[in-house]
Amino acid sequence: MRVKIAGVELRSPVIAASGTFAYGVEFEEILSTDRIGAFVTKGLSLHPMDGNKAPRIIETTGGMMNAIGLQNIGVDAFIADKLPGIRKMRGSVCIANVFGYSIEDCIGVIERLNKAEGLVMYELNASCPNTKHGGMVFGTDPESLGELVSRCKAVSKRPLLVKLSPNVTNIGGMARVAEAAGADAVSLVNTFLSLAIDTETRKPRIANITGGLSGPAIKPIAVRMVWDVARSVNIPIIGMGGIAKAEDAVEFLLAGATAVEVGTASYADPRAAEKIANNLERWCISHDVAKVADLTGGLRL
Repeated sequence: MRVKIAGVELRSPVIAASGTFAYGVEFEEILSTDRIGAFVTKGLSLHPMDGNKAPRIIETTGGMMNAIGLQNIGVDAFIADKLPGIRKMRGSVCIANVFGYSIEDCIGVIERLNKAEGLVMYELNASCPNTKHGGMVFGTDPESLGELVSRCKAVSKRPLLVKLSPNVTNIGGMARVAEAAGADAVSLVNTFLSLAIDTETRKPRIANITGGLSGPAIKPIAVRMVWDVARSVNIPIIGMGGIAKAEDAVEFLLAGATAVEVGTASYADPRAAEKIANNLERWCISHDVAKVADLTGGLRL
């Protein structure tokens, strides 16, 4: 069940996704972290953030929409209050999700995390608007993405995983930009920009107006995007988007992913990541797959 991403060996290809697993320590008594490959923290910013006004999360057909607004305690509080507990968790493999509304903010977060122990890599969220350049989302503009990744990679003392925005016309091209700028791996997909309207009030159902769509409804699109990226880059891919059972994870692996992240499913069942990891192992045994890594890119055409 072991896989390797950017030199980091994971005991399982199943990872708990950012934003759905808090800071990790909150799940210590809920699931066995030594049964999953790793977990990704909530996005960490240079300073604490309160997030958006409520309502900011709703259920949709086959999934959910959220506009949490990247609420978090800030990188300094994470290092002081959360990381000591993470280091004590049995089998803990922690990936820190990093974001900022400017490149300098992202660099500031990474530089602080560089000095801390207990992390194996960073996941750089490229779906944030670059407030210094008119609000263009880093992950939808090749030039902005390239500069973000190259400058963050230059200061990072750990492997840099770049989380791509799916709200583009050519996801493979954006992945190539990230690879050329120094990304050690890419993860995809983040949520899809969406809108839900209350037909009685004729108002948006989320206070932020738009939100990010996730869950099983997006899985076929996410699998296709992973397949596109797998044919475009030579670095490892972590796939995500609507994974709710072991067979969903297998689809992403066959499309070209080395590992997968489980997100929205954890809202319905906080032990989802562990269950999917266990069931994936059983699936491999029942299908005579000796090494889960052999599934990567195994799509037959």
